[in-house]
Amino acid sequence: MAYTKKYFLGKVKEINELYERLSKQGLSNEYIYIHYVRDVFHISRSTFYQYLCIDYQRQIEALEAVSRRQMTMFE
Repeated sequence: MAYTKKYFLGKVKEINELYERLSKQGLSNEYIYIHYVRDVFHISRSTFYQYLCIDYQRQIEALEAVSRRQMTMFE
């Protein structure tokens, strides 16, 4: 599978949604990282915290807008 920005943002979205769901249950960041993120996504602790800061929704919408614009350009 090719590594694209769409794939990257999908991974970031999945991690952020998992984090939000588990943090609402009262679990700490460290516990979430160790028990849910580290072994599944194979990322470091610093990468995990960087992913939590990314505004993935805005970037996904921008990618979709570019994709729609490209499709209509050649029709």
